[in-house]
Amino acid sequence: MANKISDETIEYVGILAKLELSDEEKEQAKKDMETMLDYIDTLNELDTEGIEPMSHVFPVNNVFREDVVTNGDNHEAMLANAPQQKEQSYKVPRTFA
Repeated sequence: MANKISDETIEYVGILAKLELSDEEKEQAKKDMETMLDYIDTLNELDTEGIEPMSHVFPVNNVFREDVVTNGDNHEAMLANAPQQKEQSYKVPRTFA
């Protein structure tokens, strides 16, 4: 397989990614990219005839539920705990002038 990445390609990718790579980092990046491309070539050799494409490994189902009130209207009980009230609401200190 042996995909070869040129020095120009590494320079170009570095510019696109806005990376400043040392010579050693460029060589390592080149090896890493070649390894990735070799792996992709290996995957391309697999027989996928009759396999349905998918976007997720696990089935994705809608997890939404109906919004149902279960605790009822405890407005009076909640206001009973308020240190101060004003017009059936909590009264809180002013936070801005």
